[in-house]
Amino acid sequence: MRIAFVTETWRPSVDGVVTRLEATLSQLARLGHQALVVAPRGGEAEWCGAPVVGMPAVGLPFLAGGKPWGLPTPGAARAVERFHPDVVHVLHPFVLGLAGVLAARRGRHPLVASFHQDIALVAARYHLGWLGPVIWAYTRRLQGMADVNLVTSRAAGATLERHGLGTPVLWPYGVDLERFHPSRRSERVRKALTGGAGADVVALYVGRLAPEKDLSRLEELAADPGIHLAVVGDGPLRSAMEHRMAGPSATFLGSLSGDELAEAYASADVFVFPSTTETLGLVLLEALASGLPVVALETETSTELLSGDSGSRLCPVGSVGLLPAMVREMGTLGPEWRRRSAHARRAAERWSWGQATERLVAVYEAVIRADRHGGEAG
Repeated sequence: MRIAFVTETWRPSVDGVVTRLEATLSQLARLGHQALVVAPRGGEAEWCGAPVVGMPAVGLPFLAGGKPWGLPTPGAARAVERFHPDVVHVLHPFVLGLAGVLAARRGRHPLVASFHQDIALVAARYHLGWLGPVIWAYTRRLQGMADVNLVTSRAAGATLERHGLGTPVLWPYGVDLERFHPSRRSERVRKALTGGAGADVVALYVGRLAPEKDLSRLEELAADPGIHLAVVGDGPLRSAMEHRMAGPSATFLGSLSGDELAEAYASADVFVFPSTTETLGLVLLEALASGLPVVALETETSTELLSGDSGSRLCPVGSVGLLPAMVREMGTLGPEWRRRSAHARRAAERWSWGQATERLVAVYEAVIRADRHGGEAG
């Protein structure tokens, strides 16, 4: 099978969409499928045997902190056509994704679209909430042209249904269970997370440092004398956060990836997740796989991932003042912490990228069959 991916985000960005696409490309190569990636310019020319065609990109400082958006130039459609795909998959059609949608329709290729972010909700964090109805009208138009719409969580599926996009198909969660593992816990790395300072509880945040992540909620943790906050990631808010949290109780480590990131997860004591705008939050799965108890804001998405016996706690959005006490409770080492750590790992073992990709391939096969026989994908 030949799959053309068109994505709004690509390396060197580090976010859930990039993580999912990288894992999917690796699994598709293992299964013997061929892929092409059309993405904003600036990353590798190839990944897991899949050529990557870079498109011109522009960053808008008033939206997503200047994150580059690929432009829907004619070159994107030409790249898709030259590849002769069996199916086109557009990861969250919005800017560059528009070119992918139009290329699929003009070339009469089966089209799959996946929903990864409530952009209207993100826009509200940048004081552009008044654009919400326009963004959703545009989203309905583009996603409505797909043969199948995918979502990365049931909560995201409910969002699409509320906005009139029918019943989407779940593209299951996945996590690298070999890389993210409790065995990577290291006292050396734990000291690095605190900058060499001692700490009763090391709380870890991993993610982009941008307004839509609700990062002001972390400031109380950095002010708590019993908690050391380790921040992994970069973005437009980094300098402001370093200024507001200046002192010995917070360490900013910049972006980490691969084994370094896995060691950071496993060597902390508790993972903290302040965002309320995520449609999934793959960092939650990586933390659980690393045996790290989680404290997250209570949303539809975090409830879906962390409910049950996952060694986690949910903080009501209206009670953010409880975060420091919850972090101390969940991150204090001892027999109870070890029990939570074991439960977190067991919860993560339900998910794998192999299973997620097999489900995705089944969706592709269904839309291809439907296209050939003039029916619905089902």
